[in-house]
Amino acid sequence: MKLSIVATLYQSAPYIAEFYKRASAAAKKIAGSDYEIVLVNDGSPDNSLELAVQLTANDKHVVVVDLSRNFGHHKAMMTGLSHANGEWLFLIDSDLEEDPEWLWDFMEHMEQKKCDVVYGVQEKRKGGWFERISGECFYRLLNFLSGMDLPTDMVTARLMTRRYVNALLLYEERELFIVGIWCLTGFDQQPKSIKKHSFSETSYTFRKKISLAVNAITSFSNAPLVWIFNIGASIALASVFFVGYLVLNWLFFTRPPSGWTSVLVSIWLVGGMVICFTGVVGIYLSKMFIEIKRRPYTIVREIFKRGVGSKN
Repeated sequence: MKLSIVATLYQSAPYIAEFYKRASAAAKKIAGSDYEIVLVNDGSPDNSLELAVQLTANDKHVVVVDLSRNFGHHKAMMTGLSHANGEWLFLIDSDLEEDPEWLWDFMEHMEQKKCDVVYGVQEKRKGGWFERISGECFYRLLNFLSGMDLPTDMVTARLMTRRYVNALLLYEERELFIVGIWCLTGFDQQPKSIKKHSFSETSYTFRKKISLAVNAITSFSNAPLVWIFNIGASIALASVFFVGYLVLNWLFFTRPPSGWTSVLVSIWLVGGMVICFTGVVGIYLSKMFIEIKRRPYTIVREIFKRGVGSKN
């Protein structure tokens, strides 16, 4: 198989027909008839699965992987890559905010640079001011904590060689942050400037973004644990000096120290910090608990190809 186009489906019903048409045309220009389009249904609540399965009835190039429930975008993408067979793999979102025709430019760029990955980087991050600023801050914080150098405006769309994807699939984390995995895998990765469209509101709510940020930081950095130690050591050292001050004040001055308000504030401050730090440690312990159980990060219910569903 020369080329695989991999996309996930979640509330994608309005876009499937056009995505299929444009992706097929882009693939034929690159690989002739030696290609496949792998669509992963990530528990979509609309009729995305039915529409995708209909495509398999008339086109042998389409493969639909139906997950047993919604596992999340990142895990669905990894599942799609694991079911793809191409020597080149083009990963892209199916909502048409990323053009399937980028495949041509990405392939040309890959041949020029002789690299293993070409990934899209937005010329200007889409969304309002809050989304742009929060996204920029998140990646800067993650890069600072993890020591990595993740592009701040990277998109899903990327063209990859088979050897890169084989290396990528060696990662078996259950708490998956795929952007970090992309970076950790290494190889020669080259950016390609693109302009991403904005047709609909993102399915990543503010709550999901916070959850993603916590997962990303705790998955790729132990810096929060180091900070806990450093802050605790600083508080302990400050306490030693304060005790020394109180002893000297009691020995050489007749007036006892005042300031019960500051004492109460200090108790609340330290108490809040202890609770917060305990929570951070708990997050790391929960991740260890999940990884140790070795549960599969997705479960495939059925695979559809050439109009025939096959149990997996």
